[in-house]
Amino acid sequence: MIKSILVHSQQVLHTNMTIEVAPATPRLTVINVPKSCDVLAKMLRDQILDGTIPDGTMLPAERELVEQTGLSRGSVREGLRILEAEGFIKTRSGRYGGSSVTRPSSAMVSEQINLFARVNGIPLSSIVQARVAVEPMLARLAALNRNGQDLERLAKISQRIVAAYDDVPTYLDENVNWHCALAQAGHNELLHTFTVSISKLIREATALKNMASPAVRTEVIRAHAKIEAAIIARDPELAEQRMLKHVLAYAAHTQKLMAQSD
Repeated sequence: MIKSILVHSQQVLHTNMTIEVAPATPRLTVINVPKSCDVLAKMLRDQILDGTIPDGTMLPAERELVEQTGLSRGSVREGLRILEAEGFIKTRSGRYGGSSVTRPSSAMVSEQINLFARVNGIPLSSIVQARVAVEPMLARLAALNRNGQDLERLAKISQRIVAAYDDVPTYLDENVNWHCALAQAGHNELLHTFTVSISKLIREATALKNMASPAVRTEVIRAHAKIEAAIIARDPELAEQRMLKHVLAYAAHTQKLMAQSD
């Protein structure tokens, strides 16, 4: 009897006992506070992009920007440097100098992509892969969207390629021009800008020994003619198919030459 009472008492005690647990210590993450120069650059960049500050507008002088924003002169100057590097403003020194707004052009964007590839040492294999991924779609878009001026441009470049058959450097230059013109015929500004941006890299890649042998030059001219015919006929599937075959042959040839040069 006594034993059962003790057991019952322990159960009641256990049931009514409150266990206090210490509250968990809150964990905070690192707070990244942007630099004042970055804040100024973003504010001006946004206003340039949305048209609040029109193209060609002269920005206030550094001293005025310091007074208007409450930032230090160093922060204002660094913010303007950021925008100039991005191509959003042009700065001219001197008595009548200052910073004027300029919207980034496709040529400027192309140069930036080209510079990025050079600085980061993008390998030739990556450039080849990009061409295989993008150019068939460019041919499809050209077949869908080309106009008479686009066709005329492609035809003239093709004629120059044939005329420069024995002048290899000129032939290679015109070959790159043809691919850029085809991208332009697709009327997709982003893809055209990208193609132009890597055109210099493509041209440099053709400096590989035997990259443009007589047999290769003949095959390229033949392939271009077939692709152009599909574009003229407004046949996007055929244009895409023929371009894919063309760039895959280019990729295989490039890979073979790279293996031989190792």
